[in-house]
Amino acid sequence: MISVKEALQTVLNSAQDFGVEKIPFIKSVGRILKEDIKADRDFPPFNRVSMDGIAIDFKEFSSRLRSNRHLQFKIEGIQAAGSEQITLLNPENCIEVMTGAVLPNNCDTVIRYEDVEIKNGIATITIDVINDGQNIHIKGKDGKVGDLLILQNTIISAAEIGVLATVGKSTIKVAKQPKVMIVSTGDELVGVDETPLAHQIRRSNVFTLVSLLEKLHIPSETAHLTDDKPMLREKIRTYLSTYDVLLFSGAVSKGKFDFLPEVFEELGVEKLFHKVAQRPGKPFWFGRAATLSIEQNAVGKNGLKYTDKRTENKYQKKTIVFGFPGNPISTFVNCLAYFYPWYYKSVGVDQQEENAILTEDVSFKPNLEYFLQVQLSYRFGHLIATPIKGNGSGDLASLINADAFIQLPADQIEFKKGEVFPIVNYRSF
Repeated sequence: MISVKEALQTVLNSAQDFGVEKIPFIKSVGRILKEDIKADRDFPPFNRVSMDGIAIDFKEFSSRLRSNRHLQFKIEGIQAAGSEQITLLNPENCIEVMTGAVLPNNCDTVIRYEDVEIKNGIATITIDVINDGQNIHIKGKDGKVGDLLILQNTIISAAEIGVLATVGKSTIKVAKQPKVMIVSTGDELVGVDETPLAHQIRRSNVFTLVSLLEKLHIPSETAHLTDDKPMLREKIRTYLSTYDVLLFSGAVSKGKFDFLPEVFEELGVEKLFHKVAQRPGKPFWFGRAATLSIEQNAVGKNGLKYTDKRTENKYQKKTIVFGFPGNPISTFVNCLAYFYPWYYKSVGVDQQEENAILTEDVSFKPNLEYFLQVQLSYRFGHLIATPIKGNGSGDLASLINADAFIQLPADQIEFKKGEVFPIVNYRSF
């Protein structure tokens, strides 16, 4: 049995690069950008009017104000958004301008409509205080051509989508997602739409895992296998040759029908660890298998050769296997605490550790890392964690009442109110 720290490092050391693909930018929210995005022109690309109103020559306005002359300006024309730039011919006049329009030549200040009165083609300024250059978004103020706007390895959000559109990136490079199969095991499990017998329960862990992966925008396939060792072996052999990642829920503990560790060994899957000093999720199994790729014919960014089965030049790639314990809380926390970091490491994203303050004393005597369910809230700007009472790792419903797991180290027994510990957060906070 190894520590949580050792287990996590082992998982991270098994991270893989699944390559890069090009997709339409509008379909990229949640994906990992794999190219730097630079400005293709100045931002904004011209002196941009930022208020509807009139554009004037500020020197003319200042001269009239000093000499107490009238502040009336004849309107020469209109500069609409999207129209070619026009020119103010007489500095004693003005041009009506619309938000988003290019600033007319010979104008340097915009006065909003709320501060003028227009009658019979004459605009009268109704205020005395005007600043030179006001209400103008200067060319290049937000960025110059060639400036780096979005860094590679950024998780794309709606904010990035707008920038991608602005620079004309209709397609972008993103990290390819791993091909994932999620497998539940056990004769006691039936489908969601079935009525279970007294000794049966409906499948739930597999759908929890599907949803956890969807949060990362990873599509997945699912299967359910009964506790039949020959059948398990044949099915898993096929999965190992087809998928990049296998996620199992159940059949990795010490029960007489927990066949997965034996099957993995028989199929040549390298065990990297089995059992972690933690609660819940102690029986966690993790390994990797060398399997032949038959789907690609290229050289990946990591240097591995992806060759077609029909060629003689075959190579071996690694299929990653996560064997989570079957209790719902165990499956849930292990996916968050291990698969998530593995995925982010694989696609080049740095995860930031999040911490919270305990709101009450906690005692835990076993020499195990304790993932304690907590509710999160903010108090005076600090994230605080309030423990909730559950009924063990099988209490699926308790997840609804919590927001996160607070990670309490194995080398302590007493955890005091006010102490700060890392959290594994599964709700946005």
